Amino acid sequence: MNLRPYQTDLIERVRDSYRRGKKAPCIVLPCGGGKSVIVADIAKNATLKGNRVLFIVHRKELCQQIENTFKWWGVDMSLCSVMMVQTAARRIKKLETPQLIITDENHHSKAATYRKLYDAFPDAKRVGVTATPVRLDGSGLSDVNDDLVIGVSAKWLIENKFLAPYDYYAPRLVDMTGIKIKRGEYDVTQVENLMIQKAVYGDVIKNYQKLANNRQAICYCTTVKHSLMMAYRFAEAGIKAAHIDGETSASERQRIIDGFRAGEIKILCNVDLISEGFDVPDCSCVIMLRPTQSLVLYTQQSMRCMRYQPYKKAVIIDHVGNYTRFGMPDADRAWKLNAVKGDKVSGVEALNITQCPMCFYTYEGDSRACPACGYFNAAPKEERKEIETEEDTELQKIDGFVVDYQTADECKTLEELKAFAKKRGYKSGWVYYQQKQRGWLH
Repeated sequence: MNLRPYQTDLIERVRDSYRRGKKAPCIVLPCGGGKSVIVADIAKNATLKGNRVLFIVHRKELCQQIENTFKWWGVDMSLCSVMMVQTAARRIKKLETPQLIITDENHHSKAATYRKLYDAFPDAKRVGVTATPVRLDGSGLSDVNDDLVIGVSAKWLIENKFLAPYDYYAPRLVDMTGIKIKRGEYDVTQVENLMIQKAVYGDVIKNYQKLANNRQAICYCTTVKHSLMMAYRFAEAGIKAAHIDGETSASERQRIIDGFRAGEIKILCNVDLISEGFDVPDCSCVIMLRPTQSLVLYTQQSMRCMRYQPYKKAVIIDHVGNYTRFGMPDADRAWKLNAVKGDKVSGVEALNITQCPMCFYTYEGDSRACPACGYFNAAPKEERKEIETEEDTELQKIDGFVVDYQTADECKTLEELKAFAKKRGYKSGWVYYQQKQRGWLH
């Protein structure tokens, strides 16, 4: 139960931030850097002084994970509440006043539910944690935080054996040119139609067998339908696979995760469920079939296989070209608290990324000799075409983005409430009641 030196340093720098008059610093540390034990130690020290702590998360399934970590670390849970942010915001009048509010996955904190809590307890100190202190549009967190406490880089964690090194492959699966972007993300319907093709399944399986055969892999898909079919196709090819989503019962989910841990299941298919903070057994491969415009999502998913083990080298198979938008998973990011919409923090512009046309190995630098297979590519790099955008168009289908919602409290928009009601078979009046209860109707 000893913190690593860089974790201790981050905690001391948070204390220094408070001493300098800041009230809401945000800790920035890459995925796998140990943010959970850092906030556990902060919460422990706060409760030892008799202070009340409120820890807020954005998904219900994370509450028990955090509680287990806090208890293990020695946090006085009689003075610490771990709650989903929607629940906490709804029960503000019943909450005991916290002296410290800790925000998990702090990049979500622009949402009204977070702001409602912050405004309700203006005297409470706050601290957030995230690997990516930026929103989808590239803007920073200066409206909710007043300091960035930036930790060591992903490259440093790899070099010092706190994260596993990786090989990155990007076989072209589908041509994303022309796929529209709606409300800042890819049109799910168009992408699903591209992905649900027999040839696509065959290429995914073939490349897994070629690049990562027999490794434990997590496969990120576009929609639930796509994920279910992907699991079926893997199993059809003799590779044991399973699908989980937010509707999977607790007992079934545990059975599948236990099977994955035991090596009985090789491929775990999902949409966005196994990303931010979701606890699954170690794996050494990630298969990305889910194109995204979100640096947060890309980072969480691509680095899922990079937990450190001696002699381990992770394999990332990016079938949808996410690396072309964000650079490599361990790219150095120029985080800014006051970044504005459109600011580039992905590291792409600072990096020159090359892909081998023979083995699909993807690497930093402009060397035409592939470091993986030795092939010398005399042809110039291809330029990718611009992708069409429709910023003001409503998404036509959102099933793939709400599959991990287990309660109505997790729905943040009218569209998500409608999708949730449809999946549960609720009558139309239920949506109206939910809007009224939340104060959305005037």
